[in-house]
Amino acid sequence: MTNGWGETKTTIQCVENGPYMVKGTVVLKGDKGEPITTMAVMSLCRCGGSKSKPFCDGTHSRIGFRSNKSGQA
Repeated sequence: MTNGWGETKTTIQCVENGPYMVKGTVVLKGDKGEPITTMAVMSLCRCGGSKSKPFCDGTHSRIGFRSNKSGQA
């Protein structure tokens, strides 16, 4: 899917009881402004327990994270 300028559209899906699934080109920066290497498809931590933040490492399953919202941004 493209955005009309021939670029791939970026989507963020909030997985129920899980991470944010990001597809497309994004720029992430750390808390000191340093760039974080990203991929075309990645999952970002939403539970706060990942040891590889901002990326998901599956901790949400181990700690029983439950969300009350899901959807697509």
